Amino acid sequence: MEEQKTVFVTGGSRGIGKEVALKFADHGYNVVINYVSDKTDVESLQKEFEEKNVEALILKADVTDIEGIQNVVEKAIEKFGKIDVLVNNAGITRDNLLIRMTEEEFDKVIEINLKGTYIVTKQVVKYMMKKRSGSIINLSSVVGVAGNAGQANYSASKAGIIGFTKSIAKELASRNIRVNAVAPGFIETDMTKVLSDAVKENIHNQIPLKRMGSPKEVANLIYFLGTEESSYITGQVINVDGGMVM
Repeated sequence: MEEQKTVFVTGGSRGIGKEVALKFADHGYNVVINYVSDKTDVESLQKEFEEKNVEALILKADVTDIEGIQNVVEKAIEKFGKIDVLVNNAGITRDNLLIRMTEEEFDKVIEINLKGTYIVTKQVVKYMMKKRSGSIINLSSVVGVAGNAGQANYSASKAGIIGFTKSIAKELASRNIRVNAVAPGFIETDMTKVLSDAVKENIHNQIPLKRMGSPKEVANLIYFLGTEESSYITGQVINVDGGMVM
């Protein structure tokens, strides 16, 4: 019987991250998740994974807290023996026009989205290097590729993730560790649900496929990049955006 694998999804308690964690669980992966909100219903989450006959380690830790992330990774190794796939999903937005953007709004987005990706990857990769295998998938965004007015901080953080991805893909290839980035476009989430019909229509008009994507469509690609099905793909940035950025 094939050895059970483990995936670590940062910010995996809701949204795209949760969909990704559930996708891997559907294929028999044990799941490690960190979360930051006290409102997170850990028991309910745990039950969802148990129903899929996999084990889940769900711990509170901010991606910018080095000791907290070290603790999550050490507990994951203790429990499961390894981390086969890392999905750096945790991220925030603090949108504003540059002229109005505060230093705090800029710093916070860079710290969580970009530095958080660095912190988590550094902690996980030493175990992948010992094992000489692994797949890392970093969540970028189409605005990291094309930019977007009112999102200079977010765009910079997601562009930084692309540079980070390509650099460590080159560093880690000799250890059989692959690193790729996924760049979603407009995805149906809690944030987009509250938009008016007029705003949604305007968004759809910018997208050749004339609709937003679903978290599941992003999760499908991330799952593929995490498995041996994508064994010759590394250092790539793949858009999931309905053709918005070509």
